[in-house]
Amino acid sequence: MATEGSDRLPKYQRIADALREAIQAGEYGAGARLPGENDLMATYGVARMTARQALGVLQNEGIAESRKGAGVFVRSFRPLRRRGVERLARERWGAGRSVWSADIEDRTLVVDQVGVTEEPAPERIARVLDLAPGDAVCVRNRRFVLDGKPVLLATSFLPAGLVAGSAITRRDTGPGGTYARLGELGFDPVHFREEVRSRMPSQDEADRLSLSPGTPVMLICRTAFAAEGRPVEVNEMTLDSASYVLEYDFDA
Repeated sequence: MATEGSDRLPKYQRIADALREAIQAGEYGAGARLPGENDLMATYGVARMTARQALGVLQNEGIAESRKGAGVFVRSFRPLRRRGVERLARERWGAGRSVWSADIEDRTLVVDQVGVTEEPAPERIARVLDLAPGDAVCVRNRRFVLDGKPVLLATSFLPAGLVAGSAITRRDTGPGGTYARLGELGFDPVHFREEVRSRMPSQDEADRLSLSPGTPVMLICRTAFAAEGRPVEVNEMTLDSASYVLEYDFDA
């Protein structure tokens, strides 16, 4: 039933709300085709632009996706639940398991577009890692693809002198990943700090993450600290906001 408040909403928003409610009620299941622009124009007596805006709202929210030449469909991708505390536990990476194993369950994760270089530290990174500007850092770039959908871009920075000659400087860091290898070097992380914010993506980010127009990204910057507060890694991550639920579970 329409309320006084809903009557004041733009027509495209009211149509989007109706479609969203229908999806949530199960009238359109995962992968189902939504009414097209012509259908919405006829049903609601609106112009094509209004119908297009309504479908665009659902795409921007990550509920629906456009398939070229086929229409707009209910997104079948199941959001990834990122368990922020559990995934970084020493019991996980210390036992040779990836931090991702806490998130993906039985789903298929592929890491591609992997690049490892040594570069002068950007000023912001040097400041966090207690390095002089321009000091060398090992830079690890990766893209994470879940069930065929790109969901995350990650760039890690580690002091080059600290990790020289270790598996961290190779594409495949081995069981337990970077944190397990840091442990073998005597610099296993004992504390993490994450900062989270959001913004609209750059064109490169939108292309690499296959984002629908208008979809924002979440930015997570994680710093790993070894004993005595020594920073050993900065990891800058760019997440498809429509692909993630951030979960933090901790005791009071």
